[in-house]
Amino acid sequence: MRRTTIALLASLEAFVAALIGFALAFVPLMLLWAVHFGLAVDIMAFVHAAAGVWLLGHGVNVTVQVDAVTAERTGLAGAGDPFPIAIALLGIALLTFAAGVRIGRRSAAGGHALTGAVAAMVVFAAAGSGAAALADTPVLHTNPWWALALPAFVVGLGALVGAIEESVRNPSTDVAGAGFVRRRVQDLPPLLGEVTVAAVRVGGGAAFGVLAFAAAMLGVAVFVDYATVAGLYQALDAGIDGGIALTMAELAILPNLVIWAAAWMLGPGFAIGAGSSVAPGGTVLGPVPGIPLLGALPNGAPLLGALLLVVPVLLGFVGAWIVGSARRRADASTEWWRPVVVALAVALVAGVTLGLLARWSGGAVGPGRLAVVGPDPWAVGAVAALTIGLGALAGGFAAMVGRGAPEPAGTSLARRDDGIEPADAATTEAFEPRATPAPVPRPSPASPKAPARSTDRPTTTPPTTDRPTTTPPPTAPPTTAPPARRDDDEPWWRRDRGDAPRGGDADDTEAFDRTGPLDR
Repeated sequence: MRRTTIALLASLEAFVAALIGFALAFVPLMLLWAVHFGLAVDIMAFVHAAAGVWLLGHGVNVTVQVDAVTAERTGLAGAGDPFPIAIALLGIALLTFAAGVRIGRRSAAGGHALTGAVAAMVVFAAAGSGAAALADTPVLHTNPWWALALPAFVVGLGALVGAIEESVRNPSTDVAGAGFVRRRVQDLPPLLGEVTVAAVRVGGGAAFGVLAFAAAMLGVAVFVDYATVAGLYQALDAGIDGGIALTMAELAILPNLVIWAAAWMLGPGFAIGAGSSVAPGGTVLGPVPGIPLLGALPNGAPLLGALLLVVPVLLGFVGAWIVGSARRRADASTEWWRPVVVALAVALVAGVTLGLLARWSGGAVGPGRLAVVGPDPWAVGAVAALTIGLGALAGGFAAMVGRGAPEPAGTSLARRDDGIEPADAATTEAFEPRATPAPVPRPSPASPKAPARSTDRPTTTPPTTDRPTTTPPPTAPPTTAPPARRDDDEPWWRRDRGDAPRGGDADDTEAFDRTGPLDR
């Protein structure tokens, strides 16, 4: 497609994605305005709040200033002063990232990945600037530069991932941005390129494997403590409209909770307020925000919580073993230091990935002690690098010593020719000459039929039939051509002829063309 068409389609898709993200924040607030407040409050207050929520979803900090009455009702120290809300609602960011992946994939398939990515980033930068202007009130305030950059960064990161994915899946695609990256990678030294690819595959795969296991743990915890979660819903008594708004807020922070579960599984855990700790070693909590999903928090230290550290080790081991085995089959020359270098690179990739996600999943959610919420990114990154790196080191050495060197081409045949290694039956049968059975000649075609006889039988000598004298075909040796099996369903005139070869229509004509004494 043309570059202009790619830019227009990417811009349209980015605009729709930004509008959907804003609607997910705006519609529940409109329900609150219409049902709970009975249209008595200024609607622009909810529009400003929706714009602030959309910016929070992309990592933009929002500074809040509440009135004295509201600050007194919260009971938190410093509620009357301006306080930041810095936690990113990763559910909204995930939708934007998915839209960027789709845009990048389509633009790469059309041959203009960079054009599509830039067009989408421009749209989200404009949307961020508009949301910042809309949310800028005496109650809410944001940094316009961060509002311009961060939404564009999220969708641009998704477009980059989508373009690379399309480039890898279809190498023949003329990808502008990915082609440049591919050329730069090809210019790197072979060892550096190989280590980089292995580190991204194993480290990234192990990091997202940890997140998948954490998501499964979170689902089990919610299922087990479903009664507590439902009780918190009933205790809030938010009504239908408030329940919908609360559920949408929980869906927006669901990816954050998955990352917190991963931090808990790795050991550092997370905090919900200053001085609190939720970790496998124990749970220490103070006042907790009234979010029903937080009812699934563990009450104490589980009996076998430390054994969960085996999961990242196994993920690193399996990934390194698979990559190392694939390389081993392609090339047997593996130096002893190569698994060490790959393991260090894998540890770096996994640690940076989970550390950044831990950083983005936490932040301040209110004044006072609520300024500390989420996991410690440095601790999470260090433990992830250590456990996954150790597993990758063990898996790399296991792949190196677990498989013998591949046999060079022709070695097995050379051994068989020299008599060192016996040949199997299939090979012997394939190379032995086979006896060719003697060809069986077909009988010569029958002579032309005699002219039709008159209905008035003459008294003269009846016509004679000139039958061709055929030489019986030679019988094939019993060892090479076994006798044909007699078919009991054959007509009687063929059974009397023994094992003579069939002549087709000529034999049938001969069988019925015997004019004996009855014709005279």
